[in-house]
Amino acid sequence: MSPLSFFRSIYSLDTLDTRFSTPAAASYRTIIDTRADPSSKDEQKERIASRAAPSKWRTPEFSLYYIVFAICVPLMLWIPYTVSRPSDPRYHSYLPWLSPGWIPGRMIDNSDAQYYNFRKNIPYMALLLFFHPLCRKAWNKCCRPLPAGKTPLDQAEARLEQRTTFDYYFALIFLGALHGFSMFKVLTILYINYNLAMRLPRNYVPAATWVFNIGVLFANELGDGYSYKNMAIMLSGSSPYLLRTEPVQGTLVSWGAWMDDWGGIMSRWEILFNLTVLRLISFNFDYYWSLNYRSASPIEKQLDPTSLSERDRVTIPAPARDFTFRKYLAYVLYAPLYLTGPIITFNDYISQSRFRSLSIETPRTIRYAVRFLLCLLCMELLLHFIYVGAISKSGPNWSSYTPAQLSLLSYHNLIIIWLKLLIPWRFFRLWSLTDGIDPPENMVRCVSDNFSVLLFWRSWHRSYNKWLIRYLWIPLGGANFRTAAASVKSVIKYLVIFTFVALWHDIQLRLLLWAWLIVLFILPEVVAGIALPRRKFEGRETQYRMLCAVGAVANVLMLMVGNLVGFAFGLDGLQSIVSGIFHDFSGKHFCFPLSALLTFCCP
Repeated sequence: MSPLSFFRSIYSLDTLDTRFSTPAAASYRTIIDTRADPSSKDEQKERIASRAAPSKWRTPEFSLYYIVFAICVPLMLWIPYTVSRPSDPRYHSYLPWLSPGWIPGRMIDNSDAQYYNFRKNIPYMALLLFFHPLCRKAWNKCCRPLPAGKTPLDQAEARLEQRTTFDYYFALIFLGALHGFSMFKVLTILYINYNLAMRLPRNYVPAATWVFNIGVLFANELGDGYSYKNMAIMLSGSSPYLLRTEPVQGTLVSWGAWMDDWGGIMSRWEILFNLTVLRLISFNFDYYWSLNYRSASPIEKQLDPTSLSERDRVTIPAPARDFTFRKYLAYVLYAPLYLTGPIITFNDYISQSRFRSLSIETPRTIRYAVRFLLCLLCMELLLHFIYVGAISKSGPNWSSYTPAQLSLLSYHNLIIIWLKLLIPWRFFRLWSLTDGIDPPENMVRCVSDNFSVLLFWRSWHRSYNKWLIRYLWIPLGGANFRTAAASVKSVIKYLVIFTFVALWHDIQLRLLLWAWLIVLFILPEVVAGIALPRRKFEGRETQYRMLCAVGAVANVLMLMVGNLVGFAFGLDGLQSIVSGIFHDFSGKHFCFPLSALLTFCCP
């Protein structure tokens, strides 16, 4: 393979996630069979080409786009770089937020605490990525070897026990190293949730699961991780929240303080527990739904259990014997996906533990690793040359920046937010792929490449979107905009779901505003889709494409506003920036061609 071919293969959809090249209802074995039969692959290409419109790459229209791209994209990098140079008069105001970098002559913006913690631990996590699969291989060889001379199904059951047993023991060690004595708080929550599913009458399980897990989100926030010292003070008959002139003394309180000091590598376990809550709900509902579908096994549905499609892995319930506390802990605390995800359902975890997914292939995993490293390099370059995080942390006077600088600093702030989420997600997915579990890819499109608000959620935290569809959207009945009454009900459902999304992220007003803004931004797209369907523009495809481009620009700008409110500046900060952009004629003069540029790019 030539270097150019290898580079192209790195950025293919199949490398990112085979779910993009294989329908959800089809087994990946069909792709493998297509490789072995070149004629079927050629037939597929001809079928796709016959339905495609003529190429526009060499048309005068696209020539104009090339010129705009060649001029404007370098300017989009140059303008924020100019305010990140030592020669800028405001440089010394945000210099304390910068750190020495590895690029000669440049500092690095390490002002974001979340990404800083990830970045400084990359060498240790890289060692863990290699160490964990090696430990599994040693375990498989020495402690739990697969029995020889058994049927394929017996081998699969032995593999399931082999993997889940290792995951269970490794998870307990991993949890202890991460959270120290706080691991007992985590295990207590997990034990209560498990018993809700197993001991309550079946009809009470859904409501009890939602109430308990949403209550845990609020309790974790209000209790600040349930300090052992505070619990000891309460047991002694006092309140840890009353003002005192002297600290409460006693053996129990001293023991509690000592246990708090041994909080592990990440003592604030409650910050990362939100993802665990999703897995708790997944286990309880997969068990709840399995009670009515005991007969729906792959064999009885005449499916090949060794090559199930993704949809079958998720929807076909695990056998009753797999809903044990040990497998439950192995799933909830599965080390590669525990900290950040991506999220997989309990059914999918059990299915892939029983039969290795055919989509996991070493050449693809290597290409995925190279793609991750290129994303990491991109983030490093941005943090070395564009100091938007440090500038915003220093409490700047936004009126001292030009409209172009304000707009592009805000834009690059969103790019950095996108990258700081994408990089950890891809690292831990890479770890999972190396270990033999294929979770969904979380991030598909760039923040500035989401032309549809509705499709935005299919490509931003994609595994969470799949989780929301399975455990909230479908049970609520989906959406229907055919009548006014149905439309009102659908909007209410969107509000319920996005309110949960906001509370799940963090219990803050700005995130609620972000969630409600996203619901508000969905409505214009829905109305436009009803009022201007594609069928009304038959024979006028270019006109329809340009109309969609204008709508796409509006969607991109609205999504940027929503994400700036929710994850960057908040509503007050955004108002300051917007007023700085539009405070004089130059700002309006800048924003008009910016919108026009986006319109050119969207077709």
